[in-house]
Amino acid sequence: MKYLLWLLKAAIFFTLFAFALNNQHDTTVYFFFGTHWRAPLVLVVLAAFAGGLVVGALGMLPGWWKHRAAAAAQGPSGFEATSTTTMAATAVPVPAPSISATDLPAVRQHGL
Repeated sequence: MKYLLWLLKAAIFFTLFAFALNNQHDTTVYFFFGTHWRAPLVLVVLAAFAGGLVVGALGMLPGWWKHRAAAAAQGPSGFEATSTTTMAATAVPVPAPSISATDLPAVRQHGL
């Protein structure tokens, strides 16, 4: 399994490397007010990917902060204390279902 993962990583690397080699031509990205940027296409694609990562992470920051504040307000052992008292108060004993031999699926043995 370890070798298969290394083979997959190598295939992805060489695919991206071939993409970079095939897209070395200069391209121009036009911005507002007549400004532009000339760079190889692979750098433009990389910059767009990095910009997307930054925008995505910034969009998730308020949720992260809210959850961190809620966890800090609850305290280090707040979860265990609340969950055990809630579970103990609402737990209703349920009898275990009985399973007969005819309810079980047939198990096939393979000679591997």
